[in-house]
Amino acid sequence: MKENQATILLIEDEQQMRRFLRVTLQSEKYKVLEAETATDGLSQAATRSPDIVLLDLGLPDMDGLEVIEKLREWSVVPVIIISAREQEGDKIKALDRGADDYLTKPFCSGELLARIRVALRHSGPKSPEQRDAVFVAEELRIDFLKRQVYCGSQEIHLTPIEYRLLTVLVRNAGRVMTHRQILKEVWGPPYVEQTHYLRVFMNQLRKKIEADSTRPRFLLNEPGIGYRFKPDLE
Repeated sequence: MKENQATILLIEDEQQMRRFLRVTLQSEKYKVLEAETATDGLSQAATRSPDIVLLDLGLPDMDGLEVIEKLREWSVVPVIIISAREQEGDKIKALDRGADDYLTKPFCSGELLARIRVALRHSGPKSPEQRDAVFVAEELRIDFLKRQVYCGSQEIHLTPIEYRLLTVLVRNAGRVMTHRQILKEVWGPPYVEQTHYLRVFMNQLRKKIEADSTRPRFLLNEPGIGYRFKPDLE
């Protein structure tokens, strides 16, 4: 799907914000659907099959967290939260319930468009061939079949935990993953509160694959929330 063919469903009750987003998105040739309420938004999501949903959490008829839950009962459409709620707890709840990304109002149009491009590049079901393919992001290369990781021509030797941590983030490239999501995927459900495990192994992984571990290029921290693998320049 070409980006300029993408349809974006905007679920936002604030008129001025809707107008700003409509102009921004249409200037990039996206098709824009609009809903002022959660009920209308869910209806349009079901009947018009958007490629991305931009969702405000403060809707008049239903909390946005509930909207995410209802969407996730039947849809894997990427959901980017656009909300004035800036508390870390609100962001974590939204991401844990199935949102793919979270932008706090006010935000610049450039950042929103970059997040949309990332979501479009990495959305959609993957075939077995795609899942088993070699992943490449600039100098980083991962061969999932051989379980080998390279930076340039040099093979990087990772521990089993480091490899699982990297592949979980890569499989969700561009998406913010919470600490709990990562811990559950890598260590298992009993370890979802052990954030110190994640911090230690993330530091080790950065030292192995980042050119400068203090200024990571791929493994980005989302303060108080989790991490995001950035596959390319946004």
